[in-house]
Amino acid sequence: MPKRNDINKVMIIGSGPIIIGQACEFDYSGTQACKALRKLGYQIVLVNSNPATIMTDPDVADVTYIEPLNCARLTEIIKKERPDALLPNLGGQ
Repeated sequence: MPKRNDINKVMIIGSGPIIIGQACEFDYSGTQACKALRKLGYQIVLVNSNPATIMTDPDVADVTYIEPLNCARLTEIIKKERPDALLPNLGGQ
């Protein structure tokens, strides 16, 4: 798929806390999405409420927010960061 030139910054919403031993595939897929999009030249803003995930590693995203995943906080982050696109579908079941 060709890179879209009208999109520079993508905000990815992570899965938040998960049960130990379950759903690590969401963490892995989110991390891989961040890495793939950064490789294509997109700036990545990551929001996740789970600080114990590999997604919040400093090398995964350009900007990382460890914040509650609720509408009020996400709205504040969107207003501050002004992403061109949202990727909310890496959040789990």
